[in-house]
Amino acid sequence: MNVKNFLFAALALLISAGCHGQNKEVVDSEKVSSETNENKTKKYNAMNKIVIFFSHAGDNYAVGNIAVGNTKIVADYISELTGADQYEIVTHKYDGMAYNPLIKLAQEEANAGELPPYEGQAPDLSQYDTVFIGGPVWWGTYPQVMFTLFKDIDLAGKTVIPFTTHEGSGLANCVNDVKKAFPEARVAAGWSIYGHEVRSGKTKVEKWINSVVK
Repeated sequence: MNVKNFLFAALALLISAGCHGQNKEVVDSEKVSSETNENKTKKYNAMNKIVIFFSHAGDNYAVGNIAVGNTKIVADYISELTGADQYEIVTHKYDGMAYNPLIKLAQEEANAGELPPYEGQAPDLSQYDTVFIGGPVWWGTYPQVMFTLFKDIDLAGKTVIPFTTHEGSGLANCVNDVKKAFPEARVAAGWSIYGHEVRSGKTKVEKWINSVVK
């Protein structure tokens, strides 16, 4: 082998070794990432969780006519991050309503203490230790249909974590109303997010989840 061919072969060997090292680093990095995600899932799955929520699609303040309600998006984030099951409180009473007639009807329901019916059956919560409860804020608290469900479920001894989507009301009276509805539950401080922020707010939800789910 002449000197030129020898140098060429040595250079090829060095390039091959370098690529192998880079591939190994990529594989190792992917392995660490996978193990980290697996450990996070195991940590979050240490307790059985469910998200109970009401979400209003259609005409909404600040975000217009939306196909998926703000609270539904947050509920989906929670389930994705923690593995929590979901129970959506569904009523067709508000379907197709414009925003102004809707809030007028919601005010009338709140003033009268009305409990609109929901679709289907109340969930069996016996297997769950942690229950997230979420909804929009209508006239200082959750929509009245949520209180209809509250009368049909028992959360004694469970950890209850309220959350809201809103456009300025924050948590309003939702946490206190949950405490009144479930006096034997361990009710957390609660968390809120602006409805117009939820579509880009997954990192905010994740930060909150990391602070409340151990």
